[in-house]
This record gives sequence, structure tokens and C-alpha cells, in this order.
Amino acid sequence: MPEPILVSIAAAAAGRAVAGLYKLIRKQFADDPVATAVLEAAEGTAEDSTEVRDLSIALEGAEATDPDFGERLRTLWQAEVTQNAEDNGVANQISGTVHGNVVQARSVGDITF
Repeated sequence: MPEPILVSIAAAAAGRAVAGLYKLIRKQFADDPVATAVLEAAEGTAEDSTEVRDLSIALEGAEATDPDFGERLRTLWQAEVTQNAEDNGVANQISGTVHGNVVQARSVGDITF
């Protein structure tokens, strides 16, 4: 099972939510038709989809064979999360299996479950 951060990165890439992330991955996968197909299959799918999980596994393999890629991937991801949080935004993340309610917010009033 890939690290939760790789699942988050895969989901963001599938939705093209982070500028440059999809491009970096596509470039890394350019010489690998299987990995490219996995990336393309994940496009536009839900973050908990099989395709996103498969993409996170492909990213894990790419990191293992090319640590420089892994470093660039994580640096780009961290910069995006930091930028969103610093620009008066909110950068909430949750990964893994959750049993029960989850609230991710910035400023809210009373919440009752």
C-alpha cells in the first residue's frame, strides 16, 4: 500500500488540481506506456477510485527507481500545500480509512454531530 501522501498526490494529479504536478508525472512516465496509461485512466476519477490507487502505486514505483523524481514530486506537493495555507487559504488533508465523522474547516461556528 503506498504512503498516504502518494495517494493524495495521485488524487490531485488525477484532477489536475495542482499546477505542474500532472505535467511532472506525465514527463516522468513519458517512456513508460503502462505508467502513462495508468495516469490517463486516473484522470477525472474520484479520489478513492481504483484508478487513483493504481496511480499512487505507479508513483511509488517511479520514486523507487528515480529518487530525484520522488524529491521533485514531494517538493512540488509541499509547496502547493504550504502556498494554499499561507495565502489565507486552508490546506486540510485526510487519508486512510476513516470510521465516523470528519470535519475539515477553517472558521466555523458550533458543530454538532
